[in-house]
Amino acid sequence: QVQLVESGGGLVQAGGSLRVSCTASGNIFIINNMGWYRQAPGKQRELVAIITRGGNMNYADSVKGRFTLSRDTAKSTVYLEMGSLKPEDTAVYYCYADRVVTAIPYWGQGTQVTVSS
Repeated sequence: QVQLVESGGGLVQAGGSLRVSCTASGNIFIINNMGWYRQAPGKQRELVAIITRGGNMNYADSVKGRFTLSRDTAKSTVYLEMGSLKPEDTAVYYCYADRVVTAIPYWGQGTQVTVSS
């Protein structure tokens, strides 16, 4: 099993920056991909950014050039630096990881990011 604990998030004005972090614990050696999804009210959960086991990163088109995903392997932590935030970035941000071979997903509890206009 893998446990994901998020930190960060909060309220920020449009144009501002924020960082969220996610630390994995438990059987971390089974983790394949790790990253972030978000869900805005009334919308489906969507991928924000993800890093593969090999270090390749993928970003949603809507955040490219504004958000940066990074990983500290020694701390089993991924960071999402969010810049030039827009009101449409307002959502609950969920940390995500999946298991090698089976792709079983693991989710954090979610952290609220609110961008005011």
